[in-house]
Parts: sequence; structure tokens; C-alpha cells
Amino acid sequence: MTSRLSNTFVLFTVVIDAMGIGLMMPIMPDLIREIEGGDIAGAAIWGGVLATVFATMLFLFGPLVGSLSDRFGRRPVLLTALIAMGCAKLLMALAGTIWMLLAGRIVAGVAAATQSTASAYMADISHPDEKAKNFGRIGAAFGVGFVFGPALGGALAEFGTRAPFYAAAFLAFSNALLGLFVMQETVDQSRRRRFEWRRANPLGALIAMSRLKGLKELLWVFFLYQVALAVYPATWSFFTAERYGWSPQTIGISLAFFGLTYALVQGTLVQPSIKQFGHRGTVMLGLLLEVGVLVILSLITVGWIALIFTPMAAVAAIGHPAIQGIMSRKIPDDAQGELQGVLASLGAISMIVAPIAMTRVFAHFSGPGAPVYFPGAAFLLAAALMLIATVVFLLRPRGNVAARSN
Repeated sequence: MTSRLSNTFVLFTVVIDAMGIGLMMPIMPDLIREIEGGDIAGAAIWGGVLATVFATMLFLFGPLVGSLSDRFGRRPVLLTALIAMGCAKLLMALAGTIWMLLAGRIVAGVAAATQSTASAYMADISHPDEKAKNFGRIGAAFGVGFVFGPALGGALAEFGTRAPFYAAAFLAFSNALLGLFVMQETVDQSRRRRFEWRRANPLGALIAMSRLKGLKELLWVFFLYQVALAVYPATWSFFTAERYGWSPQTIGISLAFFGLTYALVQGTLVQPSIKQFGHRGTVMLGLLLEVGVLVILSLITVGWIALIFTPMAAVAAIGHPAIQGIMSRKIPDDAQGELQGVLASLGAISMIVAPIAMTRVFAHFSGPGAPVYFPGAAFLLAAALMLIATVVFLLRPRGNVAARSN
């Protein structure tokens, strides 16, 4: 059995991961302009390049890191990832050229295995019926970090554009030092699996996972879920500014409202919902709530009503850990890291594809030449994707939980 300190360290690692992302958000435009010069439009282009590079690295290396954690254990992989993440933040803090900043994002993308490795750790320590609850705890930890990260980043920006990166590096290194003393390994000899390159690349790992009965459809559900949810980070600031005339402060309040609700839902409602409705019922509840909330947000024209519905989107995310729980129960104990690596890659693909698609739909229906003025069109597209995910989930074949295999 693992200690509470070990579990707390893993959850705190996810908090720090989310905070590290949020710390950079308020300062990144100013840092890019400080390094490159130019205007905000040019900075936005480089910002998009940096985001795409990060997501691409996560896509390419997610399965590799997951497979390494199945072979060598969660502890060395998680500690190494934290040290690499600290180095990446330090490199970005010291960046004097855009290429150093780009190198920092590449390293950060490779090292962004903290959440997937933490999820594999939670799968290791959980009984089958507890997996969704513990995945919910991971989601809650991420929500907490998402709330505090941007706020802390904005406060530290008063000390210069480099201060948030130094803070993120300090948090990563400090947490790695803590983990060195408190984290216990969960991959024993019975769970350890031989490393194979064919499973350690995104395509090979995805093919291997999809061959398990019933898992291919669930992977599609997960992917569509991720793409649909990307409408929030991709368009929320633009949509609310255009539709409701919200100021940056109001947008920040709405995001904090979402983050707090998300953390509460993931941390307290997932397990009661599964007890009441089962894994399948909780996934269906989440998917249908998402469809409803996305449609309503696309149509609302009054800002304060939209603010009320913002936390409803967080409540609808109750189905996400239930999907992970179902998939985790379908695979062998020695493949949990590989599964989480595959899910990280699918999430990365959504981070690459979805923002471009969602922002283009928003621009097409809100710009001067819009055929119909409908700023909420991207939310309607997301609702359609979520509805497709619902149909795929309903029609999927029912497979048995997989036995361990080498």
C-alpha cells in the first residue's frame, strides 16, 4: 500500500503542472514581444507556434513515456519529468531569442508526462471500482492548479516577464526533491512489462490499444470529448468579448468560476454519481449535459446568464473520469502507463487540431463578412461532436475486462 504522503505528492504534482501552464498565460505575449519586438498580432502568431510545438511533442512522446513507466516504474519517470520540466521553465526564463523559447517549449512538451504518469499511478493503487473516483481526484488537482496558476502568474508579472518562469521552475524542482523522499513505487514485478518500441510510438500504441475489444470505440469517444471541450480554451475569451462585451477581468472571473467548480465536481461528485448511476450512466449523464450546455451557451445573448451556465460546463465534465475508469478496467495492470500515454497523445491531437477549427468557425460567423452573425457557432459545432460521441458510446460493443498479458 502507498502512503498518504506519496498520494499527496502525486496530486500536488498535477496541481503544479496546471499552475505551470497558467503561470505563463498572462505574461507570454509581453515576453514574446520583449524578445522579438513587433506588435501583438506578431506575438500571437509565435504564441500559436509555441502552443503547437508543445502539443506535437506531447503527442509524439506521450506513449513513449507511458511505456517507460510500465517498464521502469512511475517513480523514476515522474521525478525525471519534473526535473526536465523545471529545466524547461528555467530555459524559458533565460531565453534571449525566440529559438531558446521554442527549445524550452519542446523540452516542456516532452516532459509533460506528469499528468498521464500520475493517472497511471492512480490506476495502480485503485481497486477497479475506485479508478474513476481517483481519476476524478486528478481532475480536481488540475482544476485547483488552473485556478491559482493565472492569478499567481499575473501577480508575479509585476516583478518582470521572467519571474513567473522562475517560479514555475522552483515549484517543479522543489516538488521533485519532495518526491525523492516520499513517493513510493507502485509498479512491482507482477506489473512490470517488457519495453517494446512498437508500443512506444503514438501509432503503434494506439493500434495496440484499439485491438482490445470495446476499447477502440471508447478511444473515439475520449477523442471527440477532448476536441469538443477545446472550444472553451480556444474561443471563450474571444466569444465572450464579442458576444457580451466582457472585460479581461470578467473573463478571468468566469474562468476562475469554472476552475473552482471543476475541481469540486471532480473531487466530490464522481464517485457518488458512479454509485448511483454506474460508470455507463455517469458517462451518459456527462455527455448529455455537455450537449445541452454547449447548445445553450451558443444561443445565450445575455452575459450574466452565460456566467451562470459557466459552472454547468464544469459539472458536465463528470463523465470524463468515468470514461477513463471504463478504459482502465479493460486493460491489463501492466499496460496502465501505455493507456495513459495514448490518452495524452489523443489529447495533444485535440490541442493541435481543435483550436484552429474552433477559432475559424468563430471568425467565420462573427466577422464583417459573416453570412449569418452567430458568434456561438463554435459551441454548436462542439455540441454536434459531443452528440456523435454519445452515439458512438451507446453503440459500442461491450467487452470484458482484460487479463494481464505480456
